[in-house]
Amino acid sequence: MNIINNPKFLRGVVKPEDFPTIKYPEIAFIGRSNVGKSSIINNLLQNKNIARTSNTPGKTQEINFFSINDSWILVDMPGYGYASTSKSNRKKWQNLNLLYLLNREELKFTCVLVDSRHDPMQSDMELIELLEHSQKKYLIILTKCDKLSKTATIDRKNQLTHIVSECSYCIDVLTYSVITSMGREELLGIIKKHIQLK
Repeated sequence: MNIINNPKFLRGVVKPEDFPTIKYPEIAFIGRSNVGKSSIINNLLQNKNIARTSNTPGKTQEINFFSINDSWILVDMPGYGYASTSKSNRKKWQNLNLLYLLNREELKFTCVLVDSRHDPMQSDMELIELLEHSQKKYLIILTKCDKLSKTATIDRKNQLTHIVSECSYCIDVLTYSVITSMGREELLGIIKKHIQLK
């Protein structure tokens, strides 16, 4: 079964009371503002325009919900870290993200995107710790792996795998490239398993 047919934008949300009431399973994507989140979503869905990409970090300023195949929902979350907006706006995004990640019953797991070219930053580790301590499942996705050598990619994956080796709620550490689609099939398989589609 193709689980990515017919992706449709549902709504952009800036207040928790506006979260969709539809009871489809949800998979969330979150990462630092320049990690390449929108590009991965577009690659995953094979639709280069569905998630907004920009040269300016922090383009996503609301939680965006996309209905996929009329059976599950992909959730594009505001980036953390640097963004070209005010501190008050960043605080609002942070609070909205936390409300969603910690309380949303439909959320099956969160994809935590980490730039493979650098050591994970403090904000990355804080998010992983938050999800782990809150007993929420998450998948670490190393982005932009096409910019590294094969050896460097393996080394980075091994580094993250070691970091989460004692964690109970990390599903896996996945390497990804939107240029070569490396990791796409693996990600689709993980999503299919956790949303329990036939």
